[in-house]
Amino acid sequence: MNADKIHQRSIPQTTTLLKTSNNVSINNFNLKKTNNSTTTWGSLADASFLQWTTSDVFGLFKYHPVPCFFAVSLLFFMGVEYTLRMIPPSSPPFDIGFVATAYLHRVLVASPTLNTVLAGLNTVFVGMQTTYIIGTWVIEGRPRATVAALFMFTCRGILGYSTQLPLPEGFLGSGADFPVGNVWELAFLFDTLNLLQVVRLLSTRGHYTIDLAVGVGAGMLFDSLAGKYMKKAMAEGGDVLYTNLPHLS
Repeated sequence: MNADKIHQRSIPQTTTLLKTSNNVSINNFNLKKTNNSTTTWGSLADASFLQWTTSDVFGLFKYHPVPCFFAVSLLFFMGVEYTLRMIPPSSPPFDIGFVATAYLHRVLVASPTLNTVLAGLNTVFVGMQTTYIIGTWVIEGRPRATVAALFMFTCRGILGYSTQLPLPEGFLGSGADFPVGNVWELAFLFDTLNLLQVVRLLSTRGHYTIDLAVGVGAGMLFDSLAGKYMKKAMAEGGDVLYTNLPHLS
């Protein structure tokens, strides 16, 4: 093989030409690496940043505002993290959600009956979710939600055992609370109820803000994993879970 071809440098590409839905062309900053497999860390002559132009730099802010926002946020929170005083062991944890719901907490402290009613509604809500998750499989033949729930609650149990935090100060418990192509069309209702549940849990000091934020992320993650699992299972012929789909009849 010709040595010149081995070390042949790929054509620099700093911009890509994109077309919008109305066929208007725009220059967009190319976030991809240059297609040069021979470039190494010791050879900076072919470094990607040396091929950037002024229009590329300004185009980054114009066409990719989300990564730029996160870059600014990174610098901001680095400053916050290194200047923030740590909470001493003798003090309760600081939680911004508790601060935001301080008034509701005082209302629930003064009205135990209201707290019990809300706890009972939470138990009903959990029952609705459980019925929906199982129903999508046994009635509609869509097991993805069931698989996602199995993934999530298994990992929840492992992580919950691995790090056990004390109950927040001012925790308001209740005996009525739940233990510590869609024909149903209940997704919007569940999202709304989940949002109200977030407010209730913060008001009763039942969960820290980090618990709830991670819970949202975990739900998305395990739903995605369940989707990939079901896709892989279908590709391998493991479609026995789909009990009443038309293509199986």
